[in-house]
Order: sequence, then C-alpha cells, then structure tokens
Amino acid sequence: MESFRRFVAATPVEKLADDGRYLFLSDLHMGDGGPRDDLEPNRILVETALEKHYLEKGFTLVVNGDAEDLNKFRLKVVRSAWKKLYRIFDAFHARGRLRKIVGNHDLGLLRETDYPYPLLHGLVLERNGKRIFAFHGHQASRFFVKFDYLAEFIVRYLAKPLRIKNSSIATDSRRRFMAERLIYRAARRLGILAITGHTHRPLFESLSKYDSLRWSVEDLLREYSLGDADRRARIAELIGVYRRELERLSRKETRRNLSRSIYGESPLLVPCLFNSGCATGRHGFTALEIEGGSISLVHWSAAGKNRPYIEREAIHKDPIENGAFTRYVLKSDNLDQTFARIELLS
Repeated sequence: MESFRRFVAATPVEKLADDGRYLFLSDLHMGDGGPRDDLEPNRILVETALEKHYLEKGFTLVVNGDAEDLNKFRLKVVRSAWKKLYRIFDAFHARGRLRKIVGNHDLGLLRETDYPYPLLHGLVLERNGKRIFAFHGHQASRFFVKFDYLAEFIVRYLAKPLRIKNSSIATDSRRRFMAERLIYRAARRLGILAITGHTHRPLFESLSKYDSLRWSVEDLLREYSLGDADRRARIAELIGVYRRELERLSRKETRRNLSRSIYGESPLLVPCLFNSGCATGRHGFTALEIEGGSISLVHWSAAGKNRPYIEREAIHKDPIENGAFTRYVLKSDNLDQTFARIELLS
C-alpha cells in the first residue's frame, strides 16, 4: 500500500479542465505486421478511429502501456511495420496531445536513446481536488517489475519460435483477478479513480462485463412483470441475447474467477477501478474516454464484426467512414458523481 502511495505521489499531474477530452487506449501489442502480430487484424480499425475521430475531435491520447510488443519483436521491426500508426502518434505529439505510458511489454523503451516521445510510468489527472490515476497495471505483479528481462526472454526466444500466442496475465484468470484486487484495494484506500490496462479485461466502475450483464438481466427481470405484452416480448428477446453472452463468458473462465467484482473485502462495491481492455480483440477494440465531465467505456468494431449483445447493450452508436466502422458507448457516468460514490463508500 505504501509503495502504491509513493507511486501516485511521484507521478506527473495534469489539470483536467471541464472541456478536457482524453482517450485511454492500452495493450496494442504492435509487432511485425505478420501472423504473430496481435494488432494486425485491427490495423485499419485502430488507425481510422485514432485519425478520423479522436485526432480530429481534439482528444489527448493516453497510450497506457504495451503499445509495442518488445518481448516478441525488436523496436526497429515494429516501427517499420507500423509507419502509419506512428505518423498518427506524431500528429498527436505535435499538438501536445500524446501521453505515452510504459507497460511490461514495452519497458525496453526506457533503454532507447532516440525514442521520439516522452515516456511515463503513470499520469494523474486532477479535477476539483479529486485524482484520476492512469498506469498500465503490471506494477501489481512483482515478477514483471523485478524480472522483466526474464519475461522478455521467455516470450521472444521460447513462445515466439513455438508460435505461442501472448500467454501473459491476460489469459490467466487467477493472476488477472489478483492484479485487479490489489489495484482495487489500493485505489479504494486512497480514494482515487484508477485507470489501468494490462489484464485485457474491460472494467467500468469496478464491474466486469460478466457482472454488468448479470445486473442488466436482473433489472430486466424486475421490469418484465410490469410491462405490457409488447414490452415483455422485447425484454424476453434481450434476456436471451444476454444469456447467450453470459454462457459464452462462462465457458472461457471458471465461475470462481468470473464473478468476484467485490474482491472479497467489503459488501459495498466502490467504483474506483476502470480498465480500458485492449486493442487486440477479435471483434474490435475497447477504450475509455473522458469528455464533458463524464467517463465512458467504448467499443469500436468494423461493419459486420460485432456480437449481437453489443448492438443491444450500447447506449449510443456513432458510425464513421460511411458506416464502415462504428463507435459504441457501452457505459457512461458523470465523473463528479463517481467521485462522490468513491468518497462515500471508501
């Protein structure tokens, strides 16, 4: 806990203005552009979203760790394969709107003498005396902090030649839960809002997608008894969509690790932990936005690649490039209200 407090205290601080716009995007895992490059399937989607939406709308881009996958590829190889994306980073940087935070897969950037962007371990945004603390999240694992060179050796010289896909904390539900729990407890005790990446699991107000869907189903079940015939039919259809998505998630992970959003310490859930997910999803990428005093979890996908529940769950849809890509707002809340709940429940 004390080390986390020192980490926050040593992190650069920016004032978050009422009209401030920030995008938090993590875990791109840029590689060589080949079949072992995790970002390659989403190349056009990510580049288009950044260039045609966020850059044009004046967002500050916070790349929250693991942009380059240096555990698997040399930096010069990555830079050669992703020239357009680096040009987009350059455009944000030229406008003073790029913040580059290192993660466990790109810690090697700290050894580079000619890397074009300033590198951070974290970023604090301050709003009305309240703090938003963005950092990658690997700091919750002592292995990656103390033995990152060993992790790099394992991935580059064992996993890559054997064509093993990224098998880090993102695919280990127990380690993922342990990292989330450590960060949740520290953020709750400090009364701050933490934004992380690392686990590849989107979280909004400390809730995973699994928990959020369960709560949505419970709300719909309560509403069902009060609705007319048409409304009941629509609710029944929606519950079916959510149930199938819950079953899919249940097959991916053990039930024990799926639904532990409270993290075992308190009966009250404190909405202090957010996670942007990753840019390498099979159906698109997730990110967190701060705009107009609100924080939102968004999902981007190409036409025809979304799951049905995304269409139903989204509270707003924003097509771009003549409908070739769509930005879905999945969750959104007022920051002042979120901070009030953190203060009252911590």
